[in-house]
Amino acid sequence: MAPIEYGQISWQNGLAYSEQYQDVYYNSDKGLLETDYVFLQANRLAERWLDYPNASFTIAETGFGTGLNFLLAAKLWLDTAPVKANLHFISAEKHPLSPTDMSKAWQQWPALKPFSEALIALYPKALEQRSVSLFNQRVRLSLLIGDAAAAYQSLSQQQPNIEVDAWFLDGFSPAKNPDMWQDRLFLQMALLSNSHTSFATFTSASAVRRKLMAAGFQVNKQAGYAKKREMLYGQYAGASHAT
Repeated sequence: MAPIEYGQISWQNGLAYSEQYQDVYYNSDKGLLETDYVFLQANRLAERWLDYPNASFTIAETGFGTGLNFLLAAKLWLDTAPVKANLHFISAEKHPLSPTDMSKAWQQWPALKPFSEALIALYPKALEQRSVSLFNQRVRLSLLIGDAAAAYQSLSQQQPNIEVDAWFLDGFSPAKNPDMWQDRLFLQMALLSNSHTSFATFTSASAVRRKLMAAGFQVNKQAGYAKKREMLYGQYAGASHAT
């Protein structure tokens, strides 16, 4: 297993700033609300999880960052989904935060301390073993270290029956991180999706919209969060490749 290349972080007014991508990891005062709006609400998770009939639900993400999306999704799952169902959260991250930086980042949200402490305690193990279970085994976190498209291609080869129920397209913007937002990522998404698979992303970049549509996704626009004009969300509408 190759050594992990941690993200190069500086701290600006308490915020984690990526030196590699020249951008902050989260909004200073609205990060929680933005995640809820962009990823949880646009994927209709609360609605889908109420009386959820299946044994498991899988979210796949591009860009784990501080784990904010993961913890808010996990919290919603614990609050909403049937007790016997399990959430599998898979996230690809090319430059994960070091355990020290991860702990410092979560000082921003003391209200989520019970959840962040659970993540921080298992984060080194997640980096080493790539998979951990949390919250009385109701949630499993799988970390894929590396380029998102390559990581999901490898995952589909290793686990050919895996299906993704919802995609969180996060990470740094296409302008700052163009290597991630490539055709091969969207094609890999299609291979892991079925007719019920949804997606949401903070960006409304026309290139991202075209690539999603070319890969078989129905793409919709809605107002973005706060000062962001628009965002994209939708559902896979192409032929199902999942088995």
